Amino acid sequence: MGTHETHSSEPEPLSLPVPVTPAGRAALEAIVGRPATTLVALDFDGTLAPIVENPEDARAHPGAVPALTALAPKIAAVAVITGRPAEVAVRHGGFAGAAGLEHLAVLGHYGAERWDARTGALSAPAPHPGVAAVRAELPGVLAAAGDLPGVSVEEKGGRAVAVHTRRADDPRAAFEALRAPLSDLAARHGLIVEPGRMVLELRPPGMDKGVALLKHVRETGARSVLYAGDDLGDLPAFAAVEKLRADGFPGLLVCSGSTEVGELAERADLVVDGPAGVVRLLRELAAQLG
Repeated sequence: MGTHETHSSEPEPLSLPVPVTPAGRAALEAIVGRPATTLVALDFDGTLAPIVENPEDARAHPGAVPALTALAPKIAAVAVITGRPAEVAVRHGGFAGAAGLEHLAVLGHYGAERWDARTGALSAPAPHPGVAAVRAELPGVLAAAGDLPGVSVEEKGGRAVAVHTRRADDPRAAFEALRAPLSDLAARHGLIVEPGRMVLELRPPGMDKGVALLKHVRETGARSVLYAGDDLGDLPAFAAVEKLRADGFPGLLVCSGSTEVGELAERADLVVDGPAGVVRLLRELAAQLG
């Protein structure tokens, strides 16, 4: 799991990092100057929660909820945008009942599901029928792909299926061996394949983190946004923020540092050291806002 923060008798000094891009610096200035109109949106796995071999073991960094509860009352809204089922992210994140997070929304399955902290209500459409069909055929497809010990399947509430290769003998080779057959399987049932960090997720088309983020920006009336992510699935959200910036909307892109997804780091205004770095950034921002 993640590294716990160490504490000394003296409080750790906090200071906001400086984004490496002009757009990022302008966005941070807007966020600090007008926090009441800022949306902070965050991925879950790899951003708020350290990556672990078994997805069921993932839990938010121990400093995540305290940092969010310190920051949330000072800004317009906080959203967690994840490929996980919303209720799983809520449970693994420890978000339910956290004082100060009344304006938190967890957008699960790339925005297809929504959990609101104020009411505890979960809203979701009916599952895509292709997901059940894919799940039924998946064992045969994996067997046909060859001997791949360590490959595991994660069911995501009937709304998606993820095939993990992180625990395979050769994770990258297993990942590449499965890309084509899983893409063919998904296409036969009207689904798409979303690649990630040693995971291939089969899910319905039409929803991604960029779509979910833009919708939430409109719903909250935010006039600036910070988005933090760590994986290929966060690229649509990065693209959404870049689109907003082209229209004069301040947006700060944060990469939760990963050597596995260089493209995200290259497009980010700020790279931090994994979930611990994200937590520190949230704490620093909360302290800056007073």
